[in-house]
Amino acid sequence: QVQLVESGGGSVQTGGSLRLSCAGSGWNYKSYHMGWFRQAPGKEREAIAGIASDGSTAYADSVKGRFTISKDNADNILYLEMHSLKPDDTGLYICAAGPAPAVPPQWLLLSASLYGYWGRGTQVTVAS
Repeated sequence: QVQLVESGGGSVQTGGSLRLSCAGSGWNYKSYHMGWFRQAPGKEREAIAGIASDGSTAYADSVKGRFTISKDNADNILYLEMHSLKPDDTGLYICAAGPAPAVPPQWLLLSASLYGYWGRGTQVTVAS
């Protein structure tokens, strides 16, 4: 059974940094595409970043140049490095995973339809 557990959230000031982690068990990250999504109060869930099984990545325009997604296949950990945080980055950050029969196009890495497994999220709050 695929399980995803996020950690690393917290409260920071504008301009601060955080690193989120998503740990999995019972399966190998190397065989999955993975992504980070954000759920802000009163807003729809939005894709932040995705990484394919071959390591290729995709980012939402709102976080390009500030966020970096990466994964450690040996330890089954997905990361999201976040810098220059803004109040608009506030939300529940959710990790997702999907099986990888083939490397998808970049745009699909930012689609929830690619992912069948979801974590419960870790809260990030950026104060102005």
